Amino acid sequence: MNLPNKLTVFRIILVPVVMIFILLPDFGAFPETWSNIFAAALFLIASLTDLADGIIARKMKLVTNFGKLMDPLADKFLIVGAMIAITASGSFENIRALAVWVTAVIFFREFAVTSIRLVANEAEGNVIAANFAGKLKTVSQCVCILVVLLEKVVISERLGLDFPLFSYITMIIMTALTLYSGFVYVKKYWKYINPSN
Repeated sequence: MNLPNKLTVFRIILVPVVMIFILLPDFGAFPETWSNIFAAALFLIASLTDLADGIIARKMKLVTNFGKLMDPLADKFLIVGAMIAITASGSFENIRALAVWVTAVIFFREFAVTSIRLVANEAEGNVIAANFAGKLKTVSQCVCILVVLLEKVVISERLGLDFPLFSYITMIIMTALTLYSGFVYVKKYWKYINPSN
């Protein structure tokens, strides 16, 4: 349990906390504005631990198979957990129709890619680390969720917007990159899952 792996575990622990803050206004337990701000702050902290653990692991030569496996899984838990909470929350009812489909795309992409990586891992004998397309996808997902959480609080009020324009734009971009990164994984490791083999 070196420092990068501890940061990965800490990120996983933050997932339910972020979800709770997103959903608190539905139970009248917390003002929506502050709940969204706290959720966004915790989500940002969790996202930054992803950046930190990778840098620390490489610079201090603390890369482990546990980290290679659990780091991308922690990202998936964080993104999927936040999107499920956003979709379920009444605070984001105005984007729910799109959020449901986006969450479904993310969930099935992550499930498929994780399965492919496990098959490829068994075939190649080592843990398959995240590639550039996967990292770009993760960045777009983090940016999107922060925009969704903060648009009503920060952007809409300042610009006088009634429509969550930036949430829609970032969700569409995120979905496109999520599908693209999934395609990259399928193409790269198709030799291991090709039904004709």
